[in-house]
Amino acid sequence: MSTIAVTGATGYIGGRLVPLLLERGHRVRVFTRSAERLRDVPWREQVEVITGTLEDGSAVARLCAGADVVYYLVHSMSSTKNFMAAEERCAQSMLKAATEASVGQLVYFSGLHPEGELSDHLASRAKVGRILGSGPVPLLTLQAGLVIGSGSASFEMIRHLSDVLPVMPAPRWVLNQVQPIAVRDALHYLARCAELPAGSAGTYDIGGPLAYSYAELMRSYAVQAGLRKPWVIPLPLLTPRLASHWVNLVTPLPHTLAGALVDSLQHDCLVRNREIDELIDRPDGGLTDYPRAVALALEKIRTDSVDTNWATAHPVSAPADPLPSDPEWAGHRVYVDERSQDSTASAAGLFTVLGRIGGESGYFSFPLLWKARGLLDKLAGGVGLRRGRRQREKLALGDVVDWWRVEALEPGQLLRLRAEMRVPGRAWLEFRLSDQEAGKVRLTQRAIFFPRGLAGRLYWWSVYPFHGLIFSSMLRSIITHAENESSPA
Repeated sequence: MSTIAVTGATGYIGGRLVPLLLERGHRVRVFTRSAERLRDVPWREQVEVITGTLEDGSAVARLCAGADVVYYLVHSMSSTKNFMAAEERCAQSMLKAATEASVGQLVYFSGLHPEGELSDHLASRAKVGRILGSGPVPLLTLQAGLVIGSGSASFEMIRHLSDVLPVMPAPRWVLNQVQPIAVRDALHYLARCAELPAGSAGTYDIGGPLAYSYAELMRSYAVQAGLRKPWVIPLPLLTPRLASHWVNLVTPLPHTLAGALVDSLQHDCLVRNREIDELIDRPDGGLTDYPRAVALALEKIRTDSVDTNWATAHPVSAPADPLPSDPEWAGHRVYVDERSQDSTASAAGLFTVLGRIGGESGYFSFPLLWKARGLLDKLAGGVGLRRGRRQREKLALGDVVDWWRVEALEPGQLLRLRAEMRVPGRAWLEFRLSDQEAGKVRLTQRAIFFPRGLAGRLYWWSVYPFHGLIFSSMLRSIITHAENESSPA
């Protein structure tokens, strides 16, 4: 049994790697900005949690103390000008802490990239690897291209492009060769890195058995999904910048993440050798080919069993302060639309209906208006409504619901969603349940908005006339659904 420290435990890969390490009998310590984000994951009570940021040397030192292996699974998908400098500082902080703690092994998950000029994001990931490997701690680097699995950003990009557009004008990079890897295979290699002989080091490429053009990936996806194969038309005039805007508009990916993915596709990304086979045996049954990886991902989505997804792992903005318990006393100018209605349904029944909000279920009122608002947000560079949900029937703290994020969740009592849409201010949608006389339950619904400047005030009053229509209908519809489901057949 080893003591293993994992950064990026709330991310897409880290959130799946941690339970795999636990299953293999290791002691696991995880690193996160906020322990609350891990409250609802099924393995929370089996791990030690260290809170802090990678630039906080004392927090990273606590993470590394006594660790046999440290996984470095973080990288920025930001488009800010200083993200490369921030990633360098984080890598240097980790190197210092791991060296001082005499960590036995560092494991870094990086990206496949060609030799020569790279995009800023790929260049930064390569630089992080050089920094981590510049000290005395042995560094094992695994380099992967597109990771294909339910909820991965790469898979969602392919899925939505193929689902939405039967005829697809596309940049010339759709003809570039890529070598995707199934998420199960990537996790296989990562998990076994913790069980190699002491001092194992080196950089290894990992990927699926075959290479494809991006256009072939979309056509193969369509076959697995039972769709007509899209007609992909490469257009040289579509620059990476224009392509990222196009991907942002058509898929659920925000502009920052779409830009990072598009930049990484400007060159062929292929496995150059299979030296990893000399270090780690392939998964039982061999590597998963791309069509099988797509089929497995679609089955996970169909059965509502997606473990982690890109949206939960990638906030579209810096973490926001939660809603104060009393906004007025907190010194904020606040607008509130509050509505209440009593119901004969139980609190559990009402909360079950609330737990389906967003995604495929929508918002229980005027779906076309919600879709129109989502399109406007997309056109403004926001996330829109297409991020959906990780699971259709269940919510967890920190989950994404379209353009919302679950900020507070107390089953049977409270659901609060924080907006991540493009608005001149900060917004929440909250539902509270309270017992009333005669066995009834009161559902209180609040839309809360902290305006930013004059634009925020004008925004609130411009949409306020629609609140009476949308929010009153939403409240009635939630209660009607719950009462109908609780009535005997």
